[in-house]
Amino acid sequence: MRYLRLKKEKEITAVLRSGKRVRAQTLTIVYRRAEALSMAVCVGKKFGKSVERNRIKRLLREAFRDVGDILPCRILLIPHPAPDYDFFSFRRDIAKLLGKENLLEHPHV
Repeated sequence: MRYLRLKKEKEITAVLRSGKRVRAQTLTIVYRRAEALSMAVCVGKKFGKSVERNRIKRLLREAFRDVGDILPCRILLIPHPAPDYDFFSFRRDIAKLLGKENLLEHPHV
């Protein structure tokens, strides 16, 4: 699946202020309808050193790519602190939350 990356602080702040939030066991998704699909991962310093934070970001991006076709919107993925992170729990929760909010065009979980 192709998507754009949200990189500017102004864009991310706009989604955080006016977006809808849904929570699951491993992460929170904040989304707002838009013209094109774009995504950002927000991982703070409380998650560990840069190696751990970058691993979490890679897992979240790959789980997001693997979920399927998503309607055009701006999405922020914010993980919850946990002792260990894995691809399958992120993928499960992303698919569950996006399906629940009717953002998936063709869910395949």
